[in-house]
Amino acid sequence: MSSVAPVVNAEYMAEIDKARRDLRALIASKSCAPIMLRLAWHDAGTYDKKTNTGGPNGSIRFPEEHSHAANAGLKVAIDLLEPIKQKHPKITYADLYQLAGVVAVEVTGGPTIDFVPGRRDSSVCPEEGRLPDAKQGAAHLRDVFYRMGLSDKDIVALSGGHTLGKARPDRSGFDGAWTKDPLKFDNSYFVELLKGETDGLLKLPTDKVLVEDPVFRRYVELYAKDEDAFFRDYAESHKKLSELGFKPPRAAALAYKSSGGNMKGLLTRTATMVAVAAAVVAWAYLHGPNKKLD
Repeated sequence: MSSVAPVVNAEYMAEIDKARRDLRALIASKSCAPIMLRLAWHDAGTYDKKTNTGGPNGSIRFPEEHSHAANAGLKVAIDLLEPIKQKHPKITYADLYQLAGVVAVEVTGGPTIDFVPGRRDSSVCPEEGRLPDAKQGAAHLRDVFYRMGLSDKDIVALSGGHTLGKARPDRSGFDGAWTKDPLKFDNSYFVELLKGETDGLLKLPTDKVLVEDPVFRRYVELYAKDEDAFFRDYAESHKKLSELGFKPPRAAALAYKSSGGNMKGLLTRTATMVAVAAAVVAWAYLHGPNKKLD
């Protein structure tokens, strides 16, 4: 079952801002950006648009789901985030896990990703088998991502997130990093893909298909030569992934938009509006038609 959606008001937004700071510190101290990004992806990537089930709802915190083969090792990330959840209990697990993914990209040099809070938690875990299988080809990737409601461009842009981290034999059966600097978010994943097998870096079947499929390859070539284009498309695709099945509360979306994505700016504007309102009330009290001035 799903819990009640959080009330996204100024207080909730302030907690999000504080949690963001705590996440930056955690990710910097533990060098855990890759696994935080993987956690966010895997919680969201179970979405099925036909049944409106799965998606970024925090259900991956339950053993029933994080014990799935595709989620091997993610209990580490779940445990690392638990102290931050306890420190900011108002924030849902669903919001916290997606915020961790956003921060992981940003602190490693990647693009700023629009984040609107308000996801509700769920205790309903999807069946195993909804996440991509690295041993499969183009048809499998399209089946999985189309089921979520994502496009070919999303598939390639999100694959670029493999610029972070490395595969581990105990988690995926594969070993090695995709890029020479697995803690730096840039477009080197695509540059390395176009080099072929000459550099000794990891290339999974799902990586190789990106250069073998003509539609996918067009995006690979674009992102390899234009990092700005990759960052722009990645930020857009990541946001879509993080909001699958989630309809941001109107108040949250408007508040975030008005803040320009800046919580401090939002709180400053809120405080200013309160101050202005107080001044108006005071003026009306002093100068209203029924007030006697002594």
